[in-house]
Amino acid sequence: MKDFSFEKLYVFLEGLTFVLAIYVAAVTMVYISLFFIAAGKLFREKDVKTIQYDVLLNSELAPPLSILVPAYNEELNIVWSVRSLLSINYKQFEIIVINDGSKDATAQALISEFKMTEIKSKVQWSGLGRETKPIRGIYRSLQHHNLILVDKENGGKADALNVGINVCQYPYFASLDGDTVLDTDAFIKVMKPVMDALPGEEIVATGGSVGIANGSYVDSGYLSSDNVFLSRKPLVIMQVIEYLRAFLMGRVGLSRFNLLLIVSGAFGVFKKDWVIEAGGYEPGTIGEDMELIVRLHRSIQEKKSKARIVYVTDPVCWTEAPESLKVLHRQRTRWHRGLFESLWKHKIMLLNPRYGRIGMVAMPYFVFVELLGPVIELLGILSVILGMLFQTVNLEISFALFLLMVIYGSFLSVGAVLFEQWCFGRYNKVTDLLRLFLYALSEAFWFRPLMTAWRFIGLIQGVRGKQHQWGDMVRGNVMNSKKPGA
Repeated sequence: MKDFSFEKLYVFLEGLTFVLAIYVAAVTMVYISLFFIAAGKLFREKDVKTIQYDVLLNSELAPPLSILVPAYNEELNIVWSVRSLLSINYKQFEIIVINDGSKDATAQALISEFKMTEIKSKVQWSGLGRETKPIRGIYRSLQHHNLILVDKENGGKADALNVGINVCQYPYFASLDGDTVLDTDAFIKVMKPVMDALPGEEIVATGGSVGIANGSYVDSGYLSSDNVFLSRKPLVIMQVIEYLRAFLMGRVGLSRFNLLLIVSGAFGVFKKDWVIEAGGYEPGTIGEDMELIVRLHRSIQEKKSKARIVYVTDPVCWTEAPESLKVLHRQRTRWHRGLFESLWKHKIMLLNPRYGRIGMVAMPYFVFVELLGPVIELLGILSVILGMLFQTVNLEISFALFLLMVIYGSFLSVGAVLFEQWCFGRYNKVTDLLRLFLYALSEAFWFRPLMTAWRFIGLIQGVRGKQHQWGDMVRGNVMNSKKPGA
């Protein structure tokens, strides 16, 4: 009986090792393909000059834009965020801050700072059919007539965005986080695909890169290229590398073939009529931004439309990253729960030819690579441990797989840093670049295992149906940080 059990274990581990080897090889090929696709696209776009943005800005092609800023307990940074938004380089826009029942003085800070008064007359309503939490009051600034505050009862970020969609008046809207810092030309850059659309082509949504502001000098809501510095905290440095890899490789490559299922909630632009027809944001979800994008793709395929969802490579948006393990853990488990929720809600699209390349390529990629990746990695570790205990594992094969994962992971991370330096050169200090390269090489030994464990926990929580709530992140006063050496 013991021999029989040992034999079954040997066969199981041998089979598992073979499956893992195929999986690692396939994922490696996918990531390397995305790397070269991104390299080609970045090379072609490298020489786009700022003057082109200025020409577009002064043309009649730039459509008016509504900027939605859902805010929950953002008293610390909301005034600086709004100030930076008021000074953006765009022809016609409005800013709508939606205070989602904050427990702090978010609304009061805005009303006081911008001399806001309550609107008594009837407000134009866009007609989104989804029910939202009650509105307490709508205010307009006496100093800036394009600045509006909607004060409402707490209903979550998706509910706040739905209220913003109802109140806004322009054909395109942008969704921003309350702590977002933007480049001056952010909106003309992210709207460029809309203005460049070919006859018969429609751009449903666009998204831009998100950078990490920790360690940089943010002056009164602005972050110029000369004031971008790399944080000295290892956890933040690894997130910088992670963001560079996700945006400059993953999203560039997927967007090239209209396969992008994620537009960052920190900075995205949407065509309002498509979003209203799709039903707006889904309340009660964690990844409301991804869920909406998947739903928009689903609508595009069902209509057999040529509409596209695109990604803009310019680093146009900056945000504050977690600086503690506790907060980062909470963020990453929440993100993975959101990924599970979005994919599960639209599981009918998976490997369904009716949904074209979204169903046959994008959905499988996000399910088998992004969602189930941590499960596969943990199974690999478990198989090695069991194999060594029972002396059934091929150490040469196991070591080769481990080496392959370390090499290709480090190669991709270093490549992402090179892309950033080649195309944008934001981190131009030699010491900053050296630290980025060194930490990129160390990723597989400490940061990746942490992410794998937390993503696995997030998946378990998603399967168990853990309830969603606004994600509280302990923030520093990054909007008024001191310049290094000052």
